[in-house]
Amino acid sequence: MKTENKLFAIVAVTMFIFAGGYGYWTYLNDNPAYGHPGQVEWVGTIALIFSGLLTGMVWLVFWVISRRIDPRPEDRPDGEISDVAGEVGFFSPGSYWPLGLALAAVLTGLGLVFWLPWLITAGIVAVLFAVGGLTYEYYTGTRKLGPQ
Repeated sequence: MKTENKLFAIVAVTMFIFAGGYGYWTYLNDNPAYGHPGQVEWVGTIALIFSGLLTGMVWLVFWVISRRIDPRPEDRPDGEISDVAGEVGFFSPGSYWPLGLALAAVLTGLGLVFWLPWLITAGIVAVLFAVGGLTYEYYTGTRKLGPQ
């Protein structure tokens, strides 16, 4: 996790540097199409600050995890590719639930865009149903894993 830790730390610091530079640049800008000189364009500046904060939150999670676990082969200078060979995890090959979840999210998004409370409600119910189906797909029915 040290690699991810360093990567997100660099991105977070870069976002804060960009936010400062962008705020300063818009403060000095004298083009009347972009506002008056001596005023900061706050929307972009705040967006860059929030991007830095969100990236910093991910960095913090990776930093805490990297302190709690042993170094992975990817984090060790003497690590070999064969050290990470083997099973990575279980990936569902024939699940239709991700498609249903995406359609439910689109339905909810359309409800938000056009501000239709009934569509928002239907979309949220559909999202919850799809998340439940995706989560419990291998606990019931013919795809049940484990001893039968």
